[in-house]
Amino acid sequence: MDLLNTLVDKGLRRESPTREEALAVLATSDDDVLDVVAAAGKVRRHWFGRRVKLNYLVNLKSGLCPEDCSYCSQRLGSKAEILKYTWLKPDQASAAAAAGVSGGAKRVCLVASGRGPTDRDVDRVSDTIRAIKEQNESVEVCACLGLLSDGQAERLREAGADAYNHNLNTSESTYGDITTTHTYADRVDTVNRAHAAGLSACSGLIAGMGESDEDLVDVVFSLRELDPDSVPVNFLIPMEGTPLAKEWHLTPQRCLRILAMTRFVCPDVEVRIAGGREVHLRTMQPLALHLANSIFLGDYLTSEGQAGHTDLEMIADAGFEVEGAGEVTLPEHRASVVRDGGCGSHEGGGGCGSHTGADGDAGCGAHAGGGVCAPAPASTTPRPAEEPRTDLVAVRRRGAGTDLAPNA
Repeated sequence: MDLLNTLVDKGLRRESPTREEALAVLATSDDDVLDVVAAAGKVRRHWFGRRVKLNYLVNLKSGLCPEDCSYCSQRLGSKAEILKYTWLKPDQASAAAAAGVSGGAKRVCLVASGRGPTDRDVDRVSDTIRAIKEQNESVEVCACLGLLSDGQAERLREAGADAYNHNLNTSESTYGDITTTHTYADRVDTVNRAHAAGLSACSGLIAGMGESDEDLVDVVFSLRELDPDSVPVNFLIPMEGTPLAKEWHLTPQRCLRILAMTRFVCPDVEVRIAGGREVHLRTMQPLALHLANSIFLGDYLTSEGQAGHTDLEMIADAGFEVEGAGEVTLPEHRASVVRDGGCGSHEGGGGCGSHTGADGDAGCGAHAGGGVCAPAPASTTPRPAEEPRTDLVAVRRRGAGTDLAPNA
């Protein structure tokens, strides 16, 4: 049985692939990319059908962050010409959220720059959550406020928050290369605090920062161990004015392989295509829907995304459907645990571990006697990409914090 058949069988059983198998997915050639997508697509369809969950970002406080995360345009010392504003009032944030919900979003993600919230900040966000829930009680609310202190996750849950996002971003061994003002362990601690408070934990990664294949596999396996319910896969948006502005290591095919590897390692979780899909996947975005069951609608925190109506057309044209407010995203074995409060490790092989940021047949997309037949040696250095597409990177100038209509 070849590699892809093995990975599909494991994915349908919620069984983890080996590190060698995950590395082999990343090491496949561009000639094999459709076979890889077809195989991982069978796992995606088994657990999530043809549904695509829409999420909408509301940047509650933009810029002026004291942390030095190299990838972030809001970082300490950033020269990126982004929008900068202090906390939105609850009614402003609620109005911004309503635009996303009217565009089809099922979850609203409330994000604020900074190391972590003060207790007063938690009060502000709690008021915003209540305002959003009063307007539309069925909408899911995910908070993303940085590192959490004692009792803060519990207070957010009491206010009505459904989830908390805090990404690992990259492997533990290379984390110090991208951030020095907090540690990888700090991030793990916050994900665990969200779990313990009964929030649905959301944690993911950023690809394209110069990491190796081993780094990507390390962070995805770490996420599986942490067991969040959603995993956002961000592709670095190299913003002018940030230390990583010159990092262009991604091709559409590599992005697809990264998403496929994430799906194989995390078969029954919400895998979300987060920031950067328009920049790096480009016209290959529809293929990525066969791997991920969730996307962000419209714009991101500080950069513009694809037009909201174009997102909806893409989903329909690719043969998928937008997940309705009354539908449960996660498979029953996961959703019941979330409803009962907390996620934890799930029986039967576990799941996996969503910043800035799903269908059912067996078998495999690889062809017998061909395709990918054995684990290939992994790359230890980033692969060269095509010419940088700086024309696709645009600073957000509409929506939250402005007087212009949002993109939703």
